[in-house]
Amino acid sequence: MKAMVLAAGVGSRLDPLTASTPKPLVPVANFPVMEHLLNLLKGHGFTDVIANLHYLPERLIDYFGDGKKFGTNVQFRVEEKLSGDAGGVRYCRDFLQDGTFIVLMGDLLTDADLSYIVAEHKRKKAVASIALKQVDDVSRFGVAVLNDDKFIVGFQEKPTKEEALSNLASTGIYILEPEVFDHIPASGDFGFGRQLFPSLVKAGLPVLGVEIESYWSDVGTLEQYQISNFDVLSGRFKTDLPGYKKEKRGQYNLYLADGAVIDPSVKIEGNVIVGKASQIKANVVLTGNVVIGDHSVIEPDCRLCNSILWPDSKVDVATTLDGIIQSPAGLTKVGERVNADPKPQGPANKTQVQDRDCVETCV
Repeated sequence: MKAMVLAAGVGSRLDPLTASTPKPLVPVANFPVMEHLLNLLKGHGFTDVIANLHYLPERLIDYFGDGKKFGTNVQFRVEEKLSGDAGGVRYCRDFLQDGTFIVLMGDLLTDADLSYIVAEHKRKKAVASIALKQVDDVSRFGVAVLNDDKFIVGFQEKPTKEEALSNLASTGIYILEPEVFDHIPASGDFGFGRQLFPSLVKAGLPVLGVEIESYWSDVGTLEQYQISNFDVLSGRFKTDLPGYKKEKRGQYNLYLADGAVIDPSVKIEGNVIVGKASQIKANVVLTGNVVIGDHSVIEPDCRLCNSILWPDSKVDVATTLDGIIQSPAGLTKVGERVNADPKPQGPANKTQVQDRDCVETCV
């Protein structure tokens, strides 16, 4: 079976992180989102992958190449004009149409059992299957209504809790038969959630809902991006972190990459990952959940709490960061922007933490 990753989105809800980085390259625990997806696909035998691109496509092509270093064969198609998520799949029809295929949204993190979802799809002889997850807040999602045989009979788009007929949200994982292309217009914008799937259900075709209990998150907002990073560190999201050694420090997890150096005086009071060739100097305190990217330097007497530092970050002496994301765009506090330039120019350089207005006490 072949696979497609929908990787063309701009990621405006992650601004300013995506001002100079395409969303599939946004790092989660020091690995791009799309790399986590490729590892998941490979683990379930999906090694022939295509992805549609639009925003900063050269960055993704440069990073992933032909995919062989990730154990996959990857092709890219650049869409000059976006045409919706189902339209993006249509753009890759020639690659996908020779058999059952899987589609994954490019901003999700999951350790779902893809093999089980495919097996259910084939066992029930569905034309399309959607992996579904129970959610607490239905008002944030489109939800699917199932019959007793688990086939979808209707949809509700972000209903209120009182109106909701289901709490099963689409995860952005789809198993599709080639005949779905017969239900996608030859041109124009076309989406899965509002157009393709409702039209298949209306036509009486078998659209299956497969409930999963695995970890699932999307990194579409700053808040969810932060949570997703921390879920890796705690072990809630199970994924490979090649090149890292895991240590237990009391009740906490410490992940150390090759060449990372931590001064013996550093206090670790939370879950921490330290990227390759990074340095954490004397009397630094790391608490809560902390992600430190490759080739970063934390100067002495700093305190980092619940913060994410992208590669090549530098934190000045005696700085406290609480709830901060440091990226090429500057400093971003989850919930508000701090000293962030929405349109940074040039490649990612080392960024220094100098704005003391962001300093807070970590409780």
